[in-house]
Amino acid sequence: MNPASPPSGAPHAAAVPPSRSTVRAAPEVLEALARRGPSPVVVCDGAGRAVLVGEAAAALLPGLEEGAVLGPGTVPAWLARGQELAAAAGDGPVEVRGDLAGRTATARSTALPGGFRAWTLVDAAPRDAAGRHPDDEHGRMEFLDRASARLLASLNRRRSVAATAELAAELADAAAVITSSRAHGAEATVAGGRGRPAAVAVPGAELGALPGIAEALARFPPAPSRCLAAGRVPARLLPDGFGAAGSALLVPLPGSGAPVGALLLVRRPGNGAFTAEEEVFARVFAARAGGAISAAALYEDRTETMTVLQRNLLPPVLRSTAGIDLAASYRPARAADLIGGDFYDVHPSPRPGGETAVVLGDVCGKGPEAAVLTGKIRNTLAALRRVEDDHERLLQHLNGALLEEGAEDGEDDRFATLVLAGATPRAPDGDRPGGGILLRLTAAGHPAPLLVRRDGTVEEAPTGGTLVGAVPLVTATTWTTVLEPGETCLLFSDGVTEARGGPAGGEMFGEERLRAALEGCADMPAGAVVERAGVAVSQWLAGNDHDDIVLLGIGAPRRPRPPAGPRAPAARGGTA
Repeated sequence: MNPASPPSGAPHAAAVPPSRSTVRAAPEVLEALARRGPSPVVVCDGAGRAVLVGEAAAALLPGLEEGAVLGPGTVPAWLARGQELAAAAGDGPVEVRGDLAGRTATARSTALPGGFRAWTLVDAAPRDAAGRHPDDEHGRMEFLDRASARLLASLNRRRSVAATAELAAELADAAAVITSSRAHGAEATVAGGRGRPAAVAVPGAELGALPGIAEALARFPPAPSRCLAAGRVPARLLPDGFGAAGSALLVPLPGSGAPVGALLLVRRPGNGAFTAEEEVFARVFAARAGGAISAAALYEDRTETMTVLQRNLLPPVLRSTAGIDLAASYRPARAADLIGGDFYDVHPSPRPGGETAVVLGDVCGKGPEAAVLTGKIRNTLAALRRVEDDHERLLQHLNGALLEEGAEDGEDDRFATLVLAGATPRAPDGDRPGGGILLRLTAAGHPAPLLVRRDGTVEEAPTGGTLVGAVPLVTATTWTTVLEPGETCLLFSDGVTEARGGPAGGEMFGEERLRAALEGCADMPAGAVVERAGVAVSQWLAGNDHDDIVLLGIGAPRRPRPPAGPRAPAARGGTA
């Protein structure tokens, strides 16, 4: 066989499946069947080079010889593009369709052992007197099914546009999807060459010279399709190396209530003009493609809007504060969510040595509604703390705001539990060379914070109160203490103590296990304390579902170690 022997599986590409006896035939018989059989067969190697061209295929592809690469110079552009798709498809089948010597042909590619592929040309039926193809209706339905599956596979706008251009190129020799937006101006995604679809900017002057483009991009309901004469298509809207354009068809791409762009189909000179039947089919495809692009654009717009809105709801990035060691961990109930019903906030003092305000809370509910209420509480507290520093009065003002808003909206479930902390660095003096932190703690319906002392004991802050936003009067107790250097106060949400796991999978983690995890954290930085507690909870959960988990540590920095003094010289022995 010249130049290389085809794989023994080459006859499998024939239109009629071979019998069991054929599969077991000698390689010479298989080659004869592939070369001289009734079905047009081409076998290619992994590089796309034809190693066998059957006699029936040679009659349909006079430019292809054995040893040549299936490319634009040897086969029609649609078949060359099919070979590129086959190279990317791995072992999967590929099917493409296009004009071939005045006929409509479907080329089907099948992977063979050794990296070879067999192309079989089928449905190469001549046109009748009216220019129709007997099997066009079936082939077009297959194309629409394949196009719909590909267009709906992604909600990325650029990918949807590129897929539209690639699919449309199968209906002609080249295609371009033209879109226009205030952000990016006019842009065209061109397909039909050997490479992947390429997006290019289109100057307004060139775009305006294209007849019917203004109506296609602005009119809704869609403007009629428009056939363009040869030479009216700008070179920028053609693939590289395409040459001169012959006939062209401009089809609007309708979206959901507004046009999303226009589809330009281009044929080479001599390939004939688009028929009325082809124009109707192009509009059917454009309607499906426009709907897919519109859905992808809407999804991207909503995603961008959600990202902007979430930005102010995300937990803040903790920054180091002079004399105060801060660390936090936030784990939402669902890994896909960035925000939830639990939150924390830190407001450093505007003046050196002033009090840093810290809040950790849990609002009623889950999901977006809880996140919205979280944002409102954070914003309200940020404003109130500028005019009120007493914790109990601050909670009373917040309680009134939530009750008023709930009454206006007709909702009575806008409540939350909170713990407020105020941390003020203590100036070092002769008795306190390392400083420390003066700490105020106030819990309102929330688990009381735990303090890790330097001697390893774990102490619960004696503070408590009613939740906020449920009853007209809020009561709370504020407790003041001192964190000596190396001591840490841990604030946490009820998602920590209520985490269910363990050997049976349903037992709560509880405060006692949290205390046990903290007992070994004496003289540790706040970040290490938060990490130790988080690891203990994760190990207890062992992958089970959980509520939002928030941990926040406030630590007094450890005293710096005194520098080592000069080492005394070693004593030397000797005689008197």
